[in-house]
Amino acid sequence: MIRVFDQYVPTRTLLELSTDLIVLTFSGVLAGVTLTLAAGLHDPNLPGVQLTVLPSAIFAGVMLLLYITFGAYQRDRVNSLRMLLLCALIASMVSVGPLFFIYFKLFFPHRYALRFLGLAYCYQFVLLVLVRQPVLGGKARQLWTRAVLVVGSGPDAISVAVDIASQASGVYRVAGFYPSGHDPEPAGTLPAPLFRRESPLDDLVRQLGIDEIVVAVREQRGGAIPLRQLLECRTQGIPVHSLATFSERLKGEVPLDSLKASWMIYGHGFSQGVVRTTVKRLFDIMVSLSLLLMLWPVMLLATLAIWLEDGAPVVFRQERVGRFGKPFMVLKFRSMRKDAEMDGVARWAQANDNRITRVGRFIRKTRIDELPQLINVLKGEMSLVGPRPERPSFVEQLTEAIPYYAIRHSVKPGVSGWAQVRFSYGASLAEARRKLQFDLYYVKNHSLLLDVQIILETVRVVILGEGAR
Repeated sequence: MIRVFDQYVPTRTLLELSTDLIVLTFSGVLAGVTLTLAAGLHDPNLPGVQLTVLPSAIFAGVMLLLYITFGAYQRDRVNSLRMLLLCALIASMVSVGPLFFIYFKLFFPHRYALRFLGLAYCYQFVLLVLVRQPVLGGKARQLWTRAVLVVGSGPDAISVAVDIASQASGVYRVAGFYPSGHDPEPAGTLPAPLFRRESPLDDLVRQLGIDEIVVAVREQRGGAIPLRQLLECRTQGIPVHSLATFSERLKGEVPLDSLKASWMIYGHGFSQGVVRTTVKRLFDIMVSLSLLLMLWPVMLLATLAIWLEDGAPVVFRQERVGRFGKPFMVLKFRSMRKDAEMDGVARWAQANDNRITRVGRFIRKTRIDELPQLINVLKGEMSLVGPRPERPSFVEQLTEAIPYYAIRHSVKPGVSGWAQVRFSYGASLAEARRKLQFDLYYVKNHSLLLDVQIILETVRVVILGEGAR
């Protein structure tokens, strides 16, 4: 993997992005050539082929952005041509109106703008089928897949193999397991070969062409792992990862079960510099103002719908815990009945909570209920992206029950977050624990690039109705 602005990006994903960018640009150029040849080379109303380069670049940029938004490059969808074509179809339907307007106003007469766009869409699908599979699929897939040797053969080691198979089979493949000194005999069949501990680790690495090693052993004292041989592999350029580091890279979360304070203290991440803070604040202000200007009609309709169904108040204020544990009043459109907590006891909202009104169910599903929090963002109490703020009573419970929970309060809470786009709505201690693993990843690795990615994925979640709330 390559680390880009504190984000782990698989080399294969960068290759996919580059390939698709070339395919989309070439689709636009072919559309311009076809249009010129079909309409006649001397049509004074039709720009020359050389002038279709900019429209082609706009087409490629918009479509690639929409591919990313609709999840074409998620690691569990690697090498899925069917998923890519589905994303291309959705992207085509979403982009046709805006792109037609841009082309008609800037480049082509009315009839040529629509023809250029139609041809570019058609060429896009044809070239994706013709190029993607030979370059990145089939036998060529092995050229871009990294071989991983897992040190250990216990439940953690098997979990690594399962995660790779389910989430990143096109990025990694497990070449085998190297047992530790504390591993019992495996109870069942392992998903990859189990090598003998007597075999020198560095020899195995050379023979098998291993690209990375994952040490999936929690107790490493007493000769449990071959430290000298791991050091030899590391000095020869083979990356060696702990269970926590590999999980962070593979799944975008920090596993609590294998987490040690020393890993967070001595590792990279947790950047809180002045430049980062200033850029994030400016980004929050600009995007929040833009969203308020664009979405005020939606907010007005939500206000009317809530008032007609259940009366006032339409917006409710509720105390939440912000950065450094400082409380603030969050703003939300009311989605529950007015008597939802008449007894004064805070309760987690369930997936099918009978306290939620009909309008409330819709605005929660579409995230419209969160829009008033843009005011919290402008006031500096929240950020557009960050861990979701919790109520003080819940924070007390979770801080006592879950290790490292307070770390999520080292950054501002967000309207959306990494946990919200990667995990369904949590309404229990176990789910709060899993959500914290995503929140810790964000706190450790947050950057402007990750914020933009989360905003794009939030758009997908809203449009496709993903996640239960």
